[in-house]
Amino acid sequence: MTGTSGGHDETVVDVEGRHLRLRRLEKVLYPSTGTTKAELLTYVSSVAPALLAQLADRPLTRKRWPDGVGKNSFFEKNVPRGLPDWVRTVELDAPGSTKDRERVRYPLIDDLAGLVWLVNLAALELHVPQWRVGPRGGVHHPDRLVIDLDPGEGTGLAECAEVALAVRERLDADGLECHPVTSGSKGMQLYAKVSGTQDADVLRSYAHRLAREMERDRPELVVSRMTKVLRGGRVLLDWSQNNSAKTTIAPYSPRGRERPCAAAPRTWAELADPGSLRQVSLDEVAARYLGDGDLLAHLGPDAEPGPRVPTS
Repeated sequence: MTGTSGGHDETVVDVEGRHLRLRRLEKVLYPSTGTTKAELLTYVSSVAPALLAQLADRPLTRKRWPDGVGKNSFFEKNVPRGLPDWVRTVELDAPGSTKDRERVRYPLIDDLAGLVWLVNLAALELHVPQWRVGPRGGVHHPDRLVIDLDPGEGTGLAECAEVALAVRERLDADGLECHPVTSGSKGMQLYAKVSGTQDADVLRSYAHRLAREMERDRPELVVSRMTKVLRGGRVLLDWSQNNSAKTTIAPYSPRGRERPCAAAPRTWAELADPGSLRQVSLDEVAARYLGDGDLLAHLGPDAEPGPRVPTS
C-alpha cells in the first residue's frame, strides 16, 4: 500500500491497484493507548489474508466508531453512501422481516482494498453469519458451528476456558473438531467446521441440546438460558449464535473496546493454563499470525467440508 498527500487531512493510497482517499490517518481511535487510524490500518494489512478468509462471501455487518471508542457507535448493515464501485454487494431479506418487505444491501469484502475502505470509515468491528452466499447471491447452508461462551458477573476467561475444554470433549465425541477464539471483549467462541449440507435450524438445535446437557452436567458453571439473574458466577453457553439471522464477531476483527484488542485464534495448550489467559492486543495478534500462521485456515472458503452434526 503506497500513498501520497491528497490535501488537508487526506491521503490518496494505492492498494493493489485500487485508489482510495483516506481521511485523518492520525485520528486517535483508542484514546487509552493513543492508537490511530493509521496504526489500525497497519494491523489490518498485517492479518489481511486470514481476516479475508473469515469474511469471504459472508454478508458483513459493521460497527462503527466515527469519533473513536468511548464516543457514540452504531451498527451498519446496508452499504453506506460513497460505496466504491469495485466493492461487491449482495441484497438479502432483512433479518426478521416479512419476506420481500424489507431488503438489505450488504458489502462482501474480497480484498485488502476493501479492508482499508472499512478502516477509513472507522468500522472497527466486523460481524458475519455462519453461512455464505453463492456467486448469484443465493444463501448457502452454514459451513461452521459456533459456540459462544459469555462469562457472567464474577467469571472471566479462566471459567470460559474450563467450559471450552468440556465442550471440546463433547464435540469430539460427535466427530466435530472445534477451535477456540478469544473474543477481544470478555469471552470466547469455539468454531467447528461442518458439512454445509444442513440448515441453520439443525445446527441451532444441536447447539441448544449441547448447552442444556452442559448445564445439566455442570450447573455450578454453565447456564444455557440468557436470563440475567441466572448468569452470575456462571458462563452462558450461547447456542443462539447459530440462528441464521445472527452474526458473530469475525476472527481477527478488531474490537471497539477501551483497549485495542482483536478476536484472536488460540491454541488448546493456552486454554490448559487458564490463569494466564487474557484478551490479545492488535499488535500481539499480528505477531502471532506472523509467527504461527493462520490457526483457523481449516475454516476458510477453500478448506475441506466438515462432518454433519448429529440430529438426535
